[in-house]
Amino acid sequence: MEPVDLENAFNHYMSDLPLHVPDGIVEVDLTLLQELGLLSTEEKHEDISDSLTHNFYVIESADKLTLFNDKFAIWIVPKMLHESPTTFTLIALNEEEQPQLEMVFTTTGVYNHSSLVLRILEKFLEQIEENEEEICRFRED
Repeated sequence: MEPVDLENAFNHYMSDLPLHVPDGIVEVDLTLLQELGLLSTEEKHEDISDSLTHNFYVIESADKLTLFNDKFAIWIVPKMLHESPTTFTLIALNEEEQPQLEMVFTTTGVYNHSSLVLRILEKFLEQIEENEEEICRFRED
């Protein structure tokens, strides 16, 4: 995957985000954090570099952070939304032709800090991988 291909995919998805995310944009709140198991007081708060189990190449630009590897393309985009700093995180599976957008989540207010965004991202990546494994099993049967 070339950086220009990632940029083209990002621009394509951002041109009409609601169209490309038919399940809607997931807004992070207390209920979601509970569902993801991120509210446990026993959980270790590791360094961010230690908490991610996936290794990514990183491209930093003025308007976003792009993470990518063989499986995923991820764009972390800070924006002002209704006068409130909001981070949009787009997660796509790397397919042969172009990244296929799987989901988008937003964080705002007390949920909008880098370590929490990365912990949420890790949980969603795990869920996407599990779903893809199940889909592959169905295709094999």
